[in-house]
Amino acid sequence: KAKKAEGLSPVEAAALLNIDDSELLKEMFEAAHIVKEKIYGKRIVMFAPLYVSNYCVNSCKYCGYKHENDELCRKKLTREELIAEVKALEKLGHKRIALEAGEDPINCSLDYILECIKDIYSIKFDNGNIRRINVNIAATTVENYKKLKDVGIGTYILFQETYHKDNYEVLHPTGPKHDYAYHTEAMDRAMTAGIDDVGIGVLFGLDMYRYDFAGLLMHAEHLEAKFGVGPHTISVPRIRPADDIDPDDFENAINDDIFEKIVAILRIAVPYTGIIVSTRETQKSRERVLKVGVSQISGASSTSVGGYAEKEKPEDNSAQFENNDNRTLDEIIGWLMDLGHIPSFCTACYREGRTGDRFMTLVKSGQIANCCAPNALMTLKEYLEDYASDEVKAKGEVLIKQELEKIPNPVVKQKATEYIENIHEGKRDFRF
Repeated sequence: KAKKAEGLSPVEAAALLNIDDSELLKEMFEAAHIVKEKIYGKRIVMFAPLYVSNYCVNSCKYCGYKHENDELCRKKLTREELIAEVKALEKLGHKRIALEAGEDPINCSLDYILECIKDIYSIKFDNGNIRRINVNIAATTVENYKKLKDVGIGTYILFQETYHKDNYEVLHPTGPKHDYAYHTEAMDRAMTAGIDDVGIGVLFGLDMYRYDFAGLLMHAEHLEAKFGVGPHTISVPRIRPADDIDPDDFENAINDDIFEKIVAILRIAVPYTGIIVSTRETQKSRERVLKVGVSQISGASSTSVGGYAEKEKPEDNSAQFENNDNRTLDEIIGWLMDLGHIPSFCTACYREGRTGDRFMTLVKSGQIANCCAPNALMTLKEYLEDYASDEVKAKGEVLIKQELEKIPNPVVKQKATEYIENIHEGKRDFRF
């Protein structure tokens, strides 16, 4: 059933989570790989987080931003600092970012977030520009979600952290995030406000992983039943060291084998969703889950406020958590190609209006690949022309030539080839 890419119920997915037999695991991982290739092909979308403020009024026990952490250097980007950060990201080659901020209505108001978004979209550096801003900020009101939609955000992202209500309230003892119901219903308010694409996730290790795994799938099922559209993305972060945080204090932390199994089952249970893994994970761990369904990864990430434009001094620590993959973006692009993937900086669906139910219809019919493949190759070509090292550029040129030949639609193939030639001549931002 999984191989048909039609999805599984939460109960069916939960049953698969109990598999320990090596042959059955192998078969399941192969099914996850088949589903990912069928829906999204070889492409892996690249993004980077951009932290604009670490002021926070909450007391989340697992987060370095928690209000009572006096060791953290609190920062909020000025407009000049924001411009410097965006230019640094554009200089790396990024086109898609996830805007991140702690919750503090005074030091980091929604108006501040809205102005940041407007500024980011307006900043152009050489051939660089940020084409899609996903936003990961605290749960808010329908009215505020409408304001976020009006400034052109991509996906609204909010992690549930854990779906276990009692443990959630213990982990969030004070602050507005303590309200379990308000937090859990945030996606309903966002979609009611007209935001087409939302991204959910849990922080694995906070509670029993089977419980939170089931919660994720039931949340996805609820959104699709109520709004006709499930989550655009599902993120699967694991508890990581941070200032004042020791992962060993969390007895439910999961190992790499369980993590791989979770990603594989999410891919076959919710085949239409993008699955995100960040630089929280090691290169080795990311390589494992890329094989079984991950479709988006971050690269060359900084979790510090102002961490792209200027290297942070140890005494000025403003990071939310430690990274485990500290390679350059160019190294990651080369690595992905070596593994047989197509690194993609594509943001075409968002800008062409292929969001919400329109996007889901294309994904579920398998037609999204007609857009994904050429757009991935064209944005990779942009990266190669503008930012890549000689070694990565040579490797990428070979890959693009090979993959262009595999595009089944002759009209799309011809047009993509033409666009890619124009990119070489200095033109940018073609898209299907």
